[in-house]
Amino acid sequence: MSGANPQAAEAAPEPKNFLARRVGGTLVKRRLPRQRACNEPGKKDICAGHIKRWYGFGPELVELYGGDPEIYRCERCQVLYRPNEEEIARTGTLAY
Repeated sequence: MSGANPQAAEAAPEPKNFLARRVGGTLVKRRLPRQRACNEPGKKDICAGHIKRWYGFGPELVELYGGDPEIYRCERCQVLYRPNEEEIARTGTLAY
């Protein structure tokens, strides 16, 4: 037997834009500037699913981020994203 810890091999390092891990194991990450596709590593390559505004969150996220939080979710792997703090919010009504 090798001296390696099997639990340490399973635990992958958290991404640099990691914010939290929900009770079910779903990641909550901060979006990178102008990010539109998921960058979560998969089995073969990155997920690359579209990140879309999500309104189906439960009381756990309302408790963490306030009454009407701006949450985005990957359509493939369901990783949750919070908006980038450096960008102006793009969710309001467009004014021409």
